[in-house]
Amino acid sequence: MTRHALSSLLLALTLSACAAGPDFKRPAAPPNARYLPRNDLPIYTTAIGQTQHFRYGADVSATWWHALRSEAIDTLVSQAIAGNPDLQAAQASLQQAQHSLRAGQGIFFPQIGGNLDAARERSSPAGLGLPSAGGIFNLFTLGATVSYALDLFGGERRTVEGLRAGVDMQRYTLQGTYQTLIGNVVNTALARQAYADEITAMHQLISLQTQQLALVDARIRGGGEAYADLLSLRSARALNVAQLASLALKRDQADHLLHTLLGQTPGEARVPDIDLAALHLPATLPVSLPSDLVRQRPDILASEARLHQASANIGVATAALFPSISLSGDYGAEANTTGALDQRKSRFWSADGSVQQPIFQGGTRWFNRKAAIDAYQSSLQSYRSTVLAAFQQVADVLKALQHDAESLQANDEAQRDAAEALQLVQANYAAGLSNDVEVLVADAQYRQARIAYVQALAQRYQDTVALYVALGGGGWHVTEGAAAMTTARAAQRP
Repeated sequence: MTRHALSSLLLALTLSACAAGPDFKRPAAPPNARYLPRNDLPIYTTAIGQTQHFRYGADVSATWWHALRSEAIDTLVSQAIAGNPDLQAAQASLQQAQHSLRAGQGIFFPQIGGNLDAARERSSPAGLGLPSAGGIFNLFTLGATVSYALDLFGGERRTVEGLRAGVDMQRYTLQGTYQTLIGNVVNTALARQAYADEITAMHQLISLQTQQLALVDARIRGGGEAYADLLSLRSARALNVAQLASLALKRDQADHLLHTLLGQTPGEARVPDIDLAALHLPATLPVSLPSDLVRQRPDILASEARLHQASANIGVATAALFPSISLSGDYGAEANTTGALDQRKSRFWSADGSVQQPIFQGGTRWFNRKAAIDAYQSSLQSYRSTVLAAFQQVADVLKALQHDAESLQANDEAQRDAAEALQLVQANYAAGLSNDVEVLVADAQYRQARIAYVQALAQRYQDTVALYVALGGGGWHVTEGAAAMTTARAAQRP
C-alpha cells in the first residue's frame, strides 16, 4: 500500500470514528411541574389600594430593579456591578475556562516543533573498543518534528466537550453571581432603610414614654397614681430601649453589608437614603412557566453544564480502554559546520507510527470508567435537587407575596385605627375630658402600629425583589460581552 493510500485510510478512519461514551442530552423539564396547586396560585394581591397582578408566562426584564423607580437603588446597583469583587472573580473564571477550551482544542492540530543545537565535543574511541586517540569536533543540528494523535475513539473530543461544558458552567455562574448580587443589593438597601425608619419611630415612642413616666411620677408623689403603674411603664420603656439598640445594630450591619456588596470598605462613602413611601410597587409581576424556569435560571443551567461535564468524562474514561494511535516525523540536518547544514548529505528524516494498548493495569482504567459513571449519576441527582429547590423558592415567594399583602393591609388598618384613636383622645384632651397620660398612651400605640406597618411594607418590597431573583432575574438577556465590558470598567477604577 502506498504512503498516500495509507494516509487517506487513516484520515477516513479518523473522520468516521464515533466518540466513545454517551452523547449528552439535556434533561427534560419535570413533567406536569407546577409551583403550587392550580386552586392555590395567586392571581393578584391587594393591599393599601395597591394591586399586584401575576402574569404567568411573561418574560422577566434584565433590568427588573428599574420597576421600583428609585434613583438611589439604580445608583447602588450600578456601583455594585462596577465594583463587586465576586462579580469580577466570576468574570475571570469565565475567561479562564474559555482559554482552557482554546488550549484543549489545540490537540486537533498537528504538533510542530523546531530545534537548533550546537555542541563541541571530544570523543573517546575507547568506549567503542578502538585504540585510536579521540578528536575534538563541532556538531550542529537543525531539525523539525511533526506529531499528530489520531483520535479514533474520541477521547480528545470528549475532553474538549467537557471543557466547552466548563465554559457554559462558568458563564451561567457569572449570570447567577450577577443576579444574586443585584438582588442582595436591593434587598439590603430596603432592609437598611426599614431599620432606619423603625429607629426614628422608636425614638419618638421612647420620648413619649419618658414624658409619660414623668407625669406618672408626679402623680404618685401627689398620691393620685399607684407605684405599680410606674414600674410597668418603666419596664415597657426599657424593653423599647433594648429593641432600639437591636434595630441600630441591624441597621449598621446592613450598612456594612451594603458597602461590601458595592466593593467598598464600610467607612469609604455614605449610602444614599431611600424613601420607602415613594417607591413604586410593580403592578404586574411576571411569573415564568415551570417548563421555562429550568431553561433560564442560572443555577439550574450551571448544574446542567456540570452534568454535561460528567457525561463527557465518561467518554474520556471509555476511550482510555482502547488503543491510542499517534504519528510522528522528524526532518533536519546535522553537520560539523553551519555552512554544511544545507548539503544533501547532512540531511536526515524519520517517520514513526505508534499504537499503545493497555493490557493489564489491575483494573485501573475499567474502574475509572465506573467512577465516571457514578460521578454522572451524582451530578444528575444534584441537578434534580437544584431544580426542586428552584421550584420551592418560587412557590415560597408566591405565597409570601400573598401573605405580605394580607399583613400589610392589617397593619395599615391598625395604624389608621391607632391614628384615629389618637385624634379622638387629643380632641377629648382639648375639651378637658382626657389627661396627659391618656394622650401619651394613645400616641405610643400609634408609634408601635407605625413600626409594624413599616416592617410589613418593606417585607412586601423585599419579596417582590425575591420573585424576580427566583425566576432567574432575566439573566439570559445579559450578554457575555456586556459582562466583559462591566469588568473592564471595574478594572479601571482607582
